[in-house]
Amino acid sequence: MEQKLPLPPFTYETAIEKIQLAEDAWNSQDPERVSKAYTIDSEWRNRNQFVNGREEIVQFLTQKWKKEKNYKLKKEYWAHTENRIAVRFEYEYQDTEGNWFRAYGNENWEFDANGLMQKRFASINDLSIKEEERKL
Repeated sequence: MEQKLPLPPFTYETAIEKIQLAEDAWNSQDPERVSKAYTIDSEWRNRNQFVNGREEIVQFLTQKWKKEKNYKLKKEYWAHTENRIAVRFEYEYQDTEGNWFRAYGNENWEFDANGLMQKRFASINDLSIKEEERKL
């Protein structure tokens, strides 16, 4: 059986660890690596898009990182329960024309017993920024 440590039920410490692992994976910009943290039938809401399953996750992230250059993400703990974690995040990127943006928002995550994320609901806002306003 496929597992992704740490496993629920989460403590504050293991929730922080899970968040850092997710941040590291997303900052790798490797869609295959990121997808391995999710169940085969994982459900996402990302802005106004709905993504289902690992294959769609890989497709979504491949397209995302073609359009979002110089991507850098930071996730922060917000709250947790036994098998759920909420995070606040922000990331910065350049579009294909060289314009800088900061995206920020909240994610709610739900995990199965094997530590794989089965649901990810992301509310995201984009803000146009100048290069000198970058924080990450």
